Amino acid sequence: MNITVSTAKNINKTLAVPGDKSISHRAVMFGALAKGTTEIKGFLMGEDCLSTIDCFRKLGIEIEVEDECVRVCGKGLRGLKAPSEALYVGNSGTTIRLITGILAAQNFDTRISGDESICKRPMNRVIAPLSKMGANIESTNNGYAPLNIKGSQLKAIDYTLPVASAQVKSSVILAGLFAQGQTIVREPAPSRDHTEIMLNYFGANIKNEKGVIVSAPVEELYAKPIDVPGDISSAAFFMVAGLIVPGSEIVIKNVGINKTRTGIIDALKQMGGDISVENERNTTGEPIGDIRVRYSELKAITLEGDIIPRMIDEIPVFVVAALCAEGTTVIRDATELKVKESNRIVTMIEELGKMGAELSETEDGMIISGKQKLKGNTVYSHLDHRVAMSCAVAALIAEGTTTITEAECVNISFPDFFEVLNKAVND
Repeated sequence: MNITVSTAKNINKTLAVPGDKSISHRAVMFGALAKGTTEIKGFLMGEDCLSTIDCFRKLGIEIEVEDECVRVCGKGLRGLKAPSEALYVGNSGTTIRLITGILAAQNFDTRISGDESICKRPMNRVIAPLSKMGANIESTNNGYAPLNIKGSQLKAIDYTLPVASAQVKSSVILAGLFAQGQTIVREPAPSRDHTEIMLNYFGANIKNEKGVIVSAPVEELYAKPIDVPGDISSAAFFMVAGLIVPGSEIVIKNVGINKTRTGIIDALKQMGGDISVENERNTTGEPIGDIRVRYSELKAITLEGDIIPRMIDEIPVFVVAALCAEGTTVIRDATELKVKESNRIVTMIEELGKMGAELSETEDGMIISGKQKLKGNTVYSHLDHRVAMSCAVAALIAEGTTTITEAECVNISFPDFFEVLNKAVND
């Protein structure tokens, strides 16, 4: 599917974005491990989250899907059953890394794989700590999927993450639910903590003391209703659009504002962006609010350190904001971008370069010249949803028309992105 995006005059709109992808994944997984029925409202009906549903159905869990409501009939911590076929996660890195921690502790064996992109994304980062716990995981592809997992009795470990990663942390914590003893994970910088919040909501005993996460064993988890907030990673595209399209003001309703995810707000404010969070409240343990952005004259910054894990998925669209800023923006400590759905450092430089942007790659990030004039062109998504949507935002300030090829990849996280964007620009 090819999508065409033209220059926007201004955007004045109140809108909503789909449910948080990270929370939607976890609600299905943890609901499957809990006793009772978990009703999930606002569930993201994106391809990645539907892959998680498919995997747990194959593991014997009954899951009903109706509009944006999902009901998971959980069978308790030890209620999963051996699948009759290999599990397939599609393009979902969250699914394969988190579920590996669960499968490692079962009393049956599993094979798990995904699409071509997944089979190029490193799995040793979860295999290594899980193996220390006694897991038996074989990569049939030199450290990548497919994986053969033989269920094992696990023991707790005290593990220091080499880099801040919510997926690796979550995989170890989930394995620790089945392990003998107290599991400890030490993270070098804060990463998203949806796993800890939701597991505690379901009855787990997890504490975080200054980056040391301690999970004590519990007998069971118990189902509770989940209200999924809007995904701040999806909201980020409209935040940047509102800041860079002259005369714009956008309000994005009911967005998750967990402090481990608000790096994009902090970074854009540091650039001089006019952003405010209104109507703050909590739902099922997660803070939410309405985000208001107004067109702003932005200034270049250096993005590095602890803020990177708090906005790793938003960096592609942050790059678009940096193109509009006064001065030269530098991004450091972002090597994690190389192992996403695409190498997002390379793909963003390549595609924005087709529109006339001047960017250069560094060992752990990029350098972006500001106040650039973009021209519409044909760009390629690289089958990466965040690259496709970031290019669409850049197209709003480019001269002429931009065509994004293979844009259907947005279905991974924001299925109606182009419809919402079109209404925002043209209403």
